[in-house]
Amino acid sequence: MFQNFMLPSRRRSTFREPPSVSYAALGDLTPADSPAIGDPAPTDSYAVGDPAPADSTGSLGDPAPVDSSDSAAAAPAEPETASEGPREPRHRADPVRNRRPAPGMRRSIAFGCVAAIMGVSAFGTVAASAGEGATRVVSAREAVATVAETVDPVEAAAVDELVSLIDTDDGPAITSGLSVAEAPFTGGTQVTVTGEELDQVASVTVAGVPAAIVAIDESHVTFAVPAVAENALGSAEVRFADVAGEPVDVEAPGATVAAGASVPAAFTTELPGIVHASTQSVPHALTLAYTTNPAIDAQVGYVLTYWSSYNTAQYTVLSGVDCANFASQSLIARGWTMDGEWYHDAATGAMGAAWVSSTALRDYLAARPDRATALDDSQRSLVKVGDIAQFDWDSSGDRDHTAVVTRVEHTETGTKVWVGGHTKDADYWDVDQALATGGGYVSYFSLA
Repeated sequence: MFQNFMLPSRRRSTFREPPSVSYAALGDLTPADSPAIGDPAPTDSYAVGDPAPADSTGSLGDPAPVDSSDSAAAAPAEPETASEGPREPRHRADPVRNRRPAPGMRRSIAFGCVAAIMGVSAFGTVAASAGEGATRVVSAREAVATVAETVDPVEAAAVDELVSLIDTDDGPAITSGLSVAEAPFTGGTQVTVTGEELDQVASVTVAGVPAAIVAIDESHVTFAVPAVAENALGSAEVRFADVAGEPVDVEAPGATVAAGASVPAAFTTELPGIVHASTQSVPHALTLAYTTNPAIDAQVGYVLTYWSSYNTAQYTVLSGVDCANFASQSLIARGWTMDGEWYHDAATGAMGAAWVSSTALRDYLAARPDRATALDDSQRSLVKVGDIAQFDWDSSGDRDHTAVVTRVEHTETGTKVWVGGHTKDADYWDVDQALATGGGYVSYFSLA
């Protein structure tokens, strides 16, 4: 990797010919004594920069000879700095007075800067985010811009050149933010991200909960936000992983360092505004804000208000078999409208079969995919607050009880569901306890 920046193995001479000298001016040689072009140099000739011979009356930049008639006894004056033999020709990389380092050296220095910048990941580093103390991902190009503010333009150009050389393919990477910043805690919202080689993404999680991938290709991934408990509102990390389970690089603006991740320093070089680089990859994540859903808030609010105090002012009460009737009332609070099969007439007290019968309500919802999707208990992880739960106590195939999901918790051992309703008057009845005491099985309708 470094060979492109090494100096050539063959040493090049940058020895320079001495300037033309007038022998007449020197006084030692006459034009007649001058050697012809191509003849050997006279024994008393010397190279520019070597000590002047005793019989010289002066040379360019050399110390003046001692004025003595006895040339054998005279010796040239000692220069301030002793010279040990003839001076070797300079290499082009050797500094000459205020000459700057050679381009190869400048590139080596620049490469060191890039190594520090690129240490946290293959494409970026970590920089302190202003304001809230969070950290954000900074791309290599942004890092180069930071360096360019503090170094010479030539070095900055070398850094930019090197970044383009090492900016190579290294697996899937997400380069955009989430298409949706907020989603109801009830789940179902579809979110898209864009990037490179995203067809290698194998899984998505939101707040640690697996999210179903709806569509995927080389540059896009669309997933459905999973449902969470209603008390899990707020920011949630969105993570992507490849088929090997490795985190997918996130280079999008606003991506944050994953909670609990450390950035150990691997270089002592400090660059302004940039944290010490690291040789280890640090996972980054996008964030999605879980919010409430006004319609579901109204539905669950109705259940929690009237589960023990019946709303007789608006609805007829069916003693002992009021579960489907009460669940239907909650759907009106959610914003549903009645139709010819599912209705309640407050003036006459008339009700459709789908309004009051659990089995008829099951058949009605099964025929309305625009309103509901049937789930069995093995799909409990897809259940969300506000959905309908139905029990078949004797496993006969019909439905004996209907309730409204009032709470969902996703744990390491599985999903826990609680329901509220009438007949078994409850606000939070554990589904597993209900099955343990009543028998049979439970099924659900995930509502749109």
